[in-house]
Amino acid sequence: MRRIAVVPGSFDPVTLGHLDVIGRAAGLFDELHVLVVHNPDKSALLPINRRVSLLEQSIRDGGLPTNIVVASWNVGLLVDYCTDVGASVLVKGIRSQVDVAYETPMAIVNRNLAGVETIFMLPDPSHAHVSSSLVRQVAGLGGDVAPYVPAAVADFLQGTRV
Repeated sequence: MRRIAVVPGSFDPVTLGHLDVIGRAAGLFDELHVLVVHNPDKSALLPINRRVSLLEQSIRDGGLPTNIVVASWNVGLLVDYCTDVGASVLVKGIRSQVDVAYETPMAIVNRNLAGVETIFMLPDPSHAHVSSSLVRQVAGLGGDVAPYVPAAVADFLQGTRV
């Protein structure tokens, strides 16, 4: 039986912390879907298709494993996507107790709805303080985001003058 997992997120934009979790999770599963989802509680900086293309390029450029599939999902429940692709596990990167408190109720509901388990992964400590919202704020104020994001993202954000 193939072990398939999904790493969902808004990835607006993808950070080095995201890539750290994605790369390590890819080593644990036969197939890993990195799923760009629409979060109605957030105002997105980048359209979903741009987030997908930046993720794909960052995964290629970063030399991450080839068992990673990048996709997007904006209708229905996350567990519906999991069922469609045969995934039994969600992988969530968490940075702090705040993330645990936010993610835990969703993990319980996902297990109750579809039997999909959630695994929490800690990022490398060098990336634990970085979030997409912090990157958007720094970029928006003209700061250098290169230490926090893949080169493709830094180049894109610098070129667009967020």
